[in-house]
Amino acid sequence: MIAPTPALSDDQSAAVDHLAEMLGGAGVDLHAGAVRPMAEGGARVMAVVGKAGSGKTLLLAHLYKRLQAAGVEVISGDWEGRRRRDRRTLAILAPTNKAASVLRTRGVPATTIHRILYTPVYDPEYERIAEWLAGQGDRPEGTELNATQLDRAFAFFQQANSIPGALAAAGLRGSDFITGWKRRDEPLDIGLIDESSMLDKRQFDDLREIFPTLVLFGDPAQLAPVQQSGEMVFDALDDARKLVLHRVHRQEGDNPILDLAHALADPDLEFERFERMVEDAAARDDRVVLSQRVEAGMMARSPVLVWRNATRIRLIHAFRAAYGAPADALLPGEPLICDGLELPLKHRKKRLDLEARGLIKGAQVIYLGEGKREGFSRLHVVGAPDPQVSAASIVKIELPGEEEPFIPFAARMGATFLHGAAVTIHKAQGSQWPEVQVFAPDLWAAARVGRMEAGVPLWKRLAYVAITRAEERLHWCVRNRLARPTDPLGVEDLPKHATLALDPA
Repeated sequence: MIAPTPALSDDQSAAVDHLAEMLGGAGVDLHAGAVRPMAEGGARVMAVVGKAGSGKTLLLAHLYKRLQAAGVEVISGDWEGRRRRDRRTLAILAPTNKAASVLRTRGVPATTIHRILYTPVYDPEYERIAEWLAGQGDRPEGTELNATQLDRAFAFFQQANSIPGALAAAGLRGSDFITGWKRRDEPLDIGLIDESSMLDKRQFDDLREIFPTLVLFGDPAQLAPVQQSGEMVFDALDDARKLVLHRVHRQEGDNPILDLAHALADPDLEFERFERMVEDAAARDDRVVLSQRVEAGMMARSPVLVWRNATRIRLIHAFRAAYGAPADALLPGEPLICDGLELPLKHRKKRLDLEARGLIKGAQVIYLGEGKREGFSRLHVVGAPDPQVSAASIVKIELPGEEEPFIPFAARMGATFLHGAAVTIHKAQGSQWPEVQVFAPDLWAAARVGRMEAGVPLWKRLAYVAITRAEERLHWCVRNRLARPTDPLGVEDLPKHATLALDPA
């Protein structure tokens, strides 16, 4: 049965028609709700582009439901069943865990690009359990897990739809059931890629190798990857393969946050007039707040967004001072940003293990406390399906005016982290928070510099990205001051799941 169709605008309906035609050529008939086996050869790429609130996510979710109703099987990054010639598959991907989690909150089973490029190799003993959990086999008997552990794994999978998490809930460590990681060497089928403005050319080429049918969803007004001179991967597609959405759908009635974001398209708009527009919006709607100070309490879960690294470092030290954090240790609840992995080549398997658990460059993490072994940290990976891990960590606290960071503690090698109470607007792309603080003095500085990116003043692109990170309320912070928190830092607000240990040694 074909899924019910939500109310679509004219531009969305036209986009669905074009996508249905493309998918029909690939053997998936959305109108009849039927599929044919995937034919060899052929490559199809199409992009759906539009600014914030134009309905890209609604259209992606609609397309996912239509494909699922037609019999296309959704695959995830943590386990994949046996291949069949007649099976058609769909993967819904985003560049980061946080971006994927935004889709999951809307009922779309998204995972990260990395989790599709690299797949786990399961121990055969536990592959039988994985097949059962995924509905592709009978409940196994005679396994190392007893009936109570199997019940616990099944209950977790029904709630979180994660096989590694389910096995961890049964009392296993990741190294018990995942024997290694391998780069995918066989193509998949259909890929829907959200936040494609964040893709660089190498990632795009990797995706085209894997997916013969690829649909990109992206915002042309965001910031392009740093090394691509203001251009995004979908800019190279011809007009016939770019479907443009215009109408705002995100919320019924006026949305002052989106109004401000769309106002930035005016080529004559200058920073001073835009800031007056922010003041006017704040005066008539509490979804926009003109703040004289940055709120330290919000920075613990929603980083203040800045342009300059120097500003970021100053705000981080003000945040730590406000909470009385010691210079030589972290407090539970402090936010971190993964800055990559420091592992030698001989530990490639461990690198893949860390990355597969969500510890990829740019991942947002909350520090939970010291691990059981020296140099280990217990961490909550924001947006990951199985968020709690214990990993060897190298934490760097950057100091104002100093080239070398201070390292309060570190393993010999492992995942490296910077503090995350403030982040650059570039790093915030792909993420959203209910409330967002934007440090306006930095945008004023960007306006004074007068830089352009792809023909648009840089300050406008920065402002657009920063503003559209806010789901419910935008705080426009106009003074270089910090308000002290009213409550102590803690981790009680974070969801609790089984902790998976990741040992790089």
